[in-house]
Amino acid sequence: MYPVLLYYNFSPIADPEDFRIRHRAFCRDHQLKGRIYVSEEGINGTVSGKREDTEAYKAYLCSLPGFENTEFKEDECDTIPFARMIVKIRPEIVALRSPIPLDPNTEGGRRLTPAEWRAIMDSDEDFVVIDVRNNYESKVGHFRGAIKPDLENFYDFPQWLDEVDIPKDKKVLMYCTGGIRCEKFSVLMKKKGWNDVNQLHGGILNYGKEEGGKHFLGKCFVFDDRLVVPVNPDEEEPVSYCEITGKPADTYLNCANMECNRLFICSEEGAHLMEGCCSEPCKAHPYKRPFDPEKAFAPFRKWYEYFGREFKERS
Repeated sequence: MYPVLLYYNFSPIADPEDFRIRHRAFCRDHQLKGRIYVSEEGINGTVSGKREDTEAYKAYLCSLPGFENTEFKEDECDTIPFARMIVKIRPEIVALRSPIPLDPNTEGGRRLTPAEWRAIMDSDEDFVVIDVRNNYESKVGHFRGAIKPDLENFYDFPQWLDEVDIPKDKKVLMYCTGGIRCEKFSVLMKKKGWNDVNQLHGGILNYGKEEGGKHFLGKCFVFDDRLVVPVNPDEEEPVSYCEITGKPADTYLNCANMECNRLFICSEEGAHLMEGCCSEPCKAHPYKRPFDPEKAFAPFRKWYEYFGREFKERS
């Protein structure tokens, strides 16, 4: 089994380019794969590799000044769910693009432990739950009763917040995959007048591990080759539908038309009917990848598997 680490830390980085170079070198020296974003405000990443290498990475990051308190969420996979190692500089480690300065370290909402979150969800207290993720994420899984904004990007949330009708004296609970988006959005809500703002510390993934995922329906979208992972063993029935057949489904595919490559929910039946494509025009397109149902629906197999190991490993 290969550990998969998910982490972030809002700790200032004076020279992001130097940090990126040294970080990328360490990851490559330890055969790690994943995706890491670096900016002046900190680091946000998910990496995977052999156990000894992920342990070395945790020790390395925590040895850097300002990153000693980095918290890691950890899962396990039969294979490494990434094709390569990517370390990039971004203006923000999670892009909200707020015109208002936000400091998650001092201005955010109350961080609820999974046990505290579950206790509130179990209670008769009056509150509203906001899913602070993109629409394609909440589509396959979400907390019962949550508001699920129909937005394609996190940076669309500030405008949504200006337009939504949530009373400012209402108790607000918010959640995301690993917690980082709530760190910023909770600050924004407080600055715009909401006072009782609460966020699920560690996100959905941490909640699933510690509380068994109670009140969560469907599965959780993740940004690696798995695409979706289970959260609540008692509520794993699909909450979404195949875009081809209309039947319940929670499997995402990339359209086999390489010029489209759209991510869409598709059942095995729908994939067979459309040969892995999202539409009839894509099915007839000359740049369509060959469809192999065994690869398309095998765990952790993605589109680059059709092109061999050399393509998969390139960076």
